[in-house]
Amino acid sequence: MVNTTSRGRGAGSPARRTMTAAARAAAKRTRRVEHPANEAPPRAEERYSGRTVVIDAPGGWDDPPEPASEPAPEPALASEPASEPDQVPESEDVPKESPSVRRPWRRLLTMALCVVLVGGLVALVVLGWQYREGRRAEQARGEALAAARKAAPVVLSYDYRHLDRDFARARTHLTGAFRDEYRRTTTTVVGPTARKYHGVVKATVTAPADGGRPAASVVSAGPDKAVILLFVNQVTTSTRVTGARVDLNRVRMTLTRTSEGWKVSAVDAL
Repeated sequence: MVNTTSRGRGAGSPARRTMTAAARAAAKRTRRVEHPANEAPPRAEERYSGRTVVIDAPGGWDDPPEPASEPAPEPALASEPASEPDQVPESEDVPKESPSVRRPWRRLLTMALCVVLVGGLVALVVLGWQYREGRRAEQARGEALAAARKAAPVVLSYDYRHLDRDFARARTHLTGAFRDEYRRTTTTVVGPTARKYHGVVKATVTAPADGGRPAASVVSAGPDKAVILLFVNQVTTSTRVTGARVDLNRVRMTLTRTSEGWKVSAVDAL
């Protein structure tokens, strides 16, 4: 048989385990009283019995890097100014230009650009117009000169045997008031005199003996009007003169552009 009393007092009995737990609790209370109030509480390894476990970080603990020391600023030389007077330090207190202040400058700049653009367009138009007028004037010089050379022999010539035909042909080269004046003069003065004295007048524009261009030049020319100077020879025969009479004349003709081309609007003998 097993002795129940010895078993009840053994180390593994419940009563003994209870007494051991009570003794430990009393020992803890005793140690708490012994520590002054201002001391730090016991470390974890003191409060717990048993082995102390030290945990190492993988690779070991490294000390934190010391902060790098900044180089000391070099002292400014006496010959160099610390700061330029024209530079303004940037600061949040410096007022910045607001959009309302910049807007008038933008308007002025836009207006200035518009004025320059309009001026350039006007200048371009004027130059284009001058170039066009110059081309027209140059073209008018040639056309008026050719018309004067063609009209002079017809206007300044006639034959008493066919006056009506000659005067009608001459009027096709005339225009305006001069055409009406020519009609009146030939009807009242030239025609009756030519019939009475059997007058015949043949006019030619003077040309060099070697067969060069007729002697005519442009005095002035515009797009619609030109003045031409011609050297005209008139050979006249009639019952009032013996043989033929040669007249060397200088004639100034004014020509005007019409819908039918260049026409003579005035003739002056110089």
